[in-house]
This record gives sequence, C-alpha cells and structure tokens, in this order.
Amino acid sequence: MSKPSRRPNREQIKAKRKEYKEAQRKLREDEKANGLKTPSHATISNHKCAYTSVEEERCARNEAVAEQVRIFRAKLPVLLKRLSKIEDPRNPKKIKHKLSALMIYGILTFVFQMSSCREANREMTRPMFWRNLKFFFPEIDLPHHDTIKRLLSDIDVSQIEDIQLELVRQMIRKKKFRRYLINECYPIAIDGTGKLKRDWLWDEECLERNIKKEEGVHPQYHVYVLEANLAFHGGMSIPFMSEFLSYTQGDTGNDKQDCELKAFYRLAVRLKQAFPALKIMILLDGLYDKGPVVEVCRNNKWQFMVVLQDGTMPTVMREFEMLSGLEVTNRYRFTWGNRRQLFKWANHIEYSFGANGKKKQTLHVVECKESWQEVDKETAERIEKSSRHVWLSSEPLTRWNLHERCNLGARSRWDIETSILVEKHHGYQYQHCFSYNWKAMKGYHYLMRIGHMLNVLAQYSERFAKIIKDTGVRGLIRFIRDTMANPWLDEGWLIERLAAPFQLRLV
Repeated sequence: MSKPSRRPNREQIKAKRKEYKEAQRKLREDEKANGLKTPSHATISNHKCAYTSVEEERCARNEAVAEQVRIFRAKLPVLLKRLSKIEDPRNPKKIKHKLSALMIYGILTFVFQMSSCREANREMTRPMFWRNLKFFFPEIDLPHHDTIKRLLSDIDVSQIEDIQLELVRQMIRKKKFRRYLINECYPIAIDGTGKLKRDWLWDEECLERNIKKEEGVHPQYHVYVLEANLAFHGGMSIPFMSEFLSYTQGDTGNDKQDCELKAFYRLAVRLKQAFPALKIMILLDGLYDKGPVVEVCRNNKWQFMVVLQDGTMPTVMREFEMLSGLEVTNRYRFTWGNRRQLFKWANHIEYSFGANGKKKQTLHVVECKESWQEVDKETAERIEKSSRHVWLSSEPLTRWNLHERCNLGARSRWDIETSILVEKHHGYQYQHCFSYNWKAMKGYHYLMRIGHMLNVLAQYSERFAKIIKDTGVRGLIRFIRDTMANPWLDEGWLIERLAAPFQLRLV
C-alpha cells in the first residue's frame, strides 16, 4: 500500500502564499505607523504588453535605440582618439579593418550581450542587424571575430583599459558623479574574484591549486582578477580597472604564487598614477584589515573604510572595546530605512605592525549593530533579525559623519560584488574564455568591462528610468538588440534625433 504524499497541494501552496503576503502587508503598515521606511525592491511590472498598436511599439523601439546610441556616440570621440594611439603590428598593405573599428565592434559585442564569438559572428552579421549597425556606426566594417582575436593577441591590451580610464576621467571632469560623493571623495571598491578554471595548463600565467576529487588530488589552473569599481550609494557601480593575478608575478623560486594582497599593491600604484590628485575613499573587505594596506592608503592620501574581522587586529579590537566602554558619549541611535541602528565608536587608536612593531598607524573604529523584522516564508510569522558590522576608518568619527561614512560609503562596497555577479550571470560572460591566448583573453576582458560600463550609464540615465521599470535592465538590452535585428527603425526620424544636442543626466 503506497504512503500518502506529504507534498502540499496547490490549494495549500496558494493559501500559504496568501498568508505570507498578508503578513508582509501588515508589517509594512506597522513600520510606516512607527515612522520606519520600508526599503523598496525594484521588480519588473507584472502586466500585459502596454503597446496598443504596431506604430506605438515602433516609436518606443526607436526611442530606446536612439538613447542607447546617443550615450555610446557621446563617448565615441574619446574611444576613437585613444584607440588610434594603439600601435598596430599588422602589415599596412594587408589591413582590411582598422584597429579602432575592430575594437568598437568588440565593445558592441558586449553592449549587446553576445554570449560568445560564435554567437556574435552569427547574430551581428545578419543583414538587418548589420545594416542598422552600419547606419549608427559607419566607421566600422564587417569583421570576423577571429580577426579581433588575432589582433588582441598581438597588441598591448593594457591600452584598452587606459581608454576606459580616460572615459571615467572625462565623466569626473564633467562632474557627472558629484551628487554621489562621500565626504567629498570618490568611493572606489576593490574586490577579487575567480574568472575561469581548467584542468590543464593552457598558459604559464595561470595560477595553480590542488582540488580533491574521488580519484585523488588533481591540479587545477585558474585565472583570478582584482577588480576596482566606482561604488556609489544607490547601487550604481562603474567598472574601470582590473589587475590580473599571474604565476610569474609570484615568487617562483620559492614556489609562492601571486596573491590578492600583492595584486592590491600593484593596483594601488596604477590607481595613483591614473588619478594623482583625485580625492578617493577606498572601500575594502576583511582581507585588507592590515597595517601595510592602511600605510599604502595613507601614503597615497586616500581615505578608507575597511571591514575589521574578528581576530585579525586583536590589539585594536581590545582597545576599541575598552575606549568605547569608557566614552559613553560615543553612542548614536539612528533609523535607516526599516533598520534600527546603534553605533559606537572610538577614535585615535594606535596600531603597531611590521618588524618589532616599528611601524605605527592611527586608526578609528566604529561598530554598527542593527535590528529589523522580517516575515518568515514558512510560518508567516514575524521574526527578529540582527547584524553587526565593524569598520576601520581613516578619519575621526562623530555622530555627524557616521551615516555618510558607514551606510552610504562602507556598505556600498557590496555594489562591486553585485556588479561582478551581473558580469558573471547576466549576459556579460565574465567566466567565458574567449581566447586561450593570455593577452587576447585579457583584451576581451577589458572590452567586456567597457561594454558593461556603457550599459550601466544607460541604466542610470534619466531617459531610461521608465523603460527599465517596465522591462528590467536585461529586458532593455534584449529590447534594443531585437530592434536592431529587425526592420523597426525609422532612419529619417533617427537622423534628426541623433543630430540634436545631448547631455547625459544620471538619476
């Protein structure tokens, strides 16, 4: 005799979902009555297509493509100017496609989120797609991605990243990010992540690690990258710099590989060279709560907010607990959204490090304990949630700068993690190996980051706010890509629209 199924039926699932939504509604009402602001979660509108006619849809598609192209073409002069400075190693008599045209085509591959070189060859060379692309960018030809791959394996691909830095520098010069500054500084989050892994050594630059499997321990060869993004409160994260870890950068004589900390020191040198006078606030996770990292930031005149892990700086933590217990005035209660926060802090803590503790740095430490309520999905009952965060600050803390430095600054470090996840899982193919040539692989990575940056600027443009609310970011990119692949465009209207003055305004 078969046992009765314990799985809930459809009616039970519907009743549980209804109970959960009702509990959520009551929680939001109670929070509003108590003066708490429930954080909003952006979701795509759940409705049928809003277009009532083909002509209405045609207008919407032309408008979306025009705005996306205007953002790209606004950056095109910088791209063309810097790309023309890259030395072309090819035989001038055999050149069919200009270097700048090939690089722009490569960037567009990632703007339209092509999943591979094969898909780009197949989709972007379709007659209608190519005709529309040629209409907007007459300077590009119809290359095969193998041509781009061969070119990337021969040129100095670091100059592609220099172009991305120039784009960021231009936007900073035009004060596009002025409203997002933290303590008058540009917040830059730095974090490392794995790019790809293989079971064979495809290049001498790959890092090596041992992986346990059922049949024993096997070597695995992987690529690891340290990324730097402008991380603004509100979720906007602008990618602009990458530092690849490589086996040859380590101590090969003592069999010590490159590591994330060594890559940080190299990245810090490059960042200072790129922006020598820019006011910067570095946002780092718990891997970097170390004296030498603090010393680098102070020598570069950078502010910083670094996560302090339990046990990594025991003398600093002990002094913080002692001082914060004595200085009872260093307490501040704050309500942020639906979270009730309690801050306590201690300033001017001396930290000794290095050989015999000869080096010293003065640190300021803040702890944030917060609590909030959520609805349990299983029981539909309210549960109390809490968290604790501790940060090292470069500047003395007061009740007047806690919210800005901690909530708007330090927490924005999470934006780079979200940005990397977007590049990995939302169409940018971060973990795809476009080439097994190390230089070409890095070149594709830099092109991808530029493409992502252009899409982020479109995402936070005032003109795209309503469309993204209806379609989502990936939906918008798919909407534009489908429009380019089909005969939707009105060339006469687009010529007039693209000739009009344009200024990028971020929400």
